[in-house]
Amino acid sequence: MKASPIRIPTVSNDTDWDFCFHLSQQTRNPAQYTDDLFGVCQCRETDDDTTVQNDCMSFPKQKLAQAQKKFGQLIEEKMNTKANKELIRCFIFSRIIFGKEHWRCAQALANLAYGYLTLRGLPSQAKKHAESARSTLLTWKQNKTTDKERKGILGSLVILYYTLGTAWLLQNHGKQAYFHLKKAEKNMKELKELNKGDIGGSQVSDKDLTIALGRASLAMHRMNLALAYFEKAIGSVIMAKGYGTSELISLYEEIAQIEQLRRNHEQAIQYLQQAYSICVSSFSEISPQTAEASALLAKAYAMSGESQHRDAVEIYFIKSISTYQTLGSEDYESLTAIEDFCTWLIQNGENQEAYRLLKSTLNSGIYDDCGGKVAETFYNMGSICFAKGEVRKAISLHLQCLMVQILIYGSEHIKSKETKILLTLLQRNLVKYSLDCHGQQPEFLSFGASTKKLEQNWPLNAGVNSKTE
Repeated sequence: MKASPIRIPTVSNDTDWDFCFHLSQQTRNPAQYTDDLFGVCQCRETDDDTTVQNDCMSFPKQKLAQAQKKFGQLIEEKMNTKANKELIRCFIFSRIIFGKEHWRCAQALANLAYGYLTLRGLPSQAKKHAESARSTLLTWKQNKTTDKERKGILGSLVILYYTLGTAWLLQNHGKQAYFHLKKAEKNMKELKELNKGDIGGSQVSDKDLTIALGRASLAMHRMNLALAYFEKAIGSVIMAKGYGTSELISLYEEIAQIEQLRRNHEQAIQYLQQAYSICVSSFSEISPQTAEASALLAKAYAMSGESQHRDAVEIYFIKSISTYQTLGSEDYESLTAIEDFCTWLIQNGENQEAYRLLKSTLNSGIYDDCGGKVAETFYNMGSICFAKGEVRKAISLHLQCLMVQILIYGSEHIKSKETKILLTLLQRNLVKYSLDCHGQQPEFLSFGASTKKLEQNWPLNAGVNSKTE
């Protein structure tokens, strides 16, 4: 069971980020950006005319307030990309108003970094902005500041270090992630001391930070530490919202993963049973959340290896698959549940049942754009046939697997190469068998000719609407 809560997309040309980041590296006077960025405020500050100065700065202050308000509205409407653009505007106006060396400008940049992380899922951009803001905030913190300013700086440092820590975690650097998250924890403690136990409306909550620390600990393979953080997070959620809140679902699923890694399978099953019960009560039995929880529970029973759990594995896998089918879900998750169930069936000697299920899935045409799953299905069916001694059929199915892999990944991809090697071995096995039995080489297409023939007859959307023998 994987715990991968955040997908990491790649961006080849993010012009909003590129413009904003390069702006943060420039050295011109902030007042000069007024003409370049907005072309509205044409006045200039002079030594003798403070009225002109105040009039000039009133425009960006007004625009900053508007951008902040619009950001809040877009967040409520879950329009994440547009909300992130408003954070860019907030940073630009903060730089015009306060100057690039002011802590409020760094605060806006830290908020933007957090936005790139949480709204866009872009850790590289988030890291660059957070690192740009860090030096200003740390330098300013050492100067003489009021309590109000210190609270603002500490809150910004919490966001900044949380962003850096989570970004490192998403890039699979557990040690770096833990280092920065501990700094966030230290600054949060100082913030609480100033606010008499309160975090003052920080975007990063105690729970967020505790979960991130747990994930970083898990990434460093410190299981006991990870378990302690997740137990703490679960306890705080229960204290705040009770035992039935849906916020506990993902926490129970992640702590179950930790228990599985510690080989405490019974404890993992208990956590996943709790997650499943909350899904049923919160979303009903026929829901994607319940289908996913059911599949995870089935896998947990299977991983225990206990014979008394055999019926439970089958029950929960069937529940998951039937729920996905009832909902009309034809996505990666439903196909993964089918594949996991078939893997378990094969491990338990039920090859024929696994083959029947894989064949019905392939013939149903539910794969849609999941071409990789088509290839895996052909591969698994071929493996079942080979185990039964049906070598010719195994070769045919693995050829179809290879053709799909070439269409999706290319002929030089590791998956395509591994399937080619397997096909070569299968064909040699068939030749040896035929020579032993008949004393002559069998007539079948060579490897190259086989793939060429398939290529001529195979639809580009292989596996979507095709039928298999």
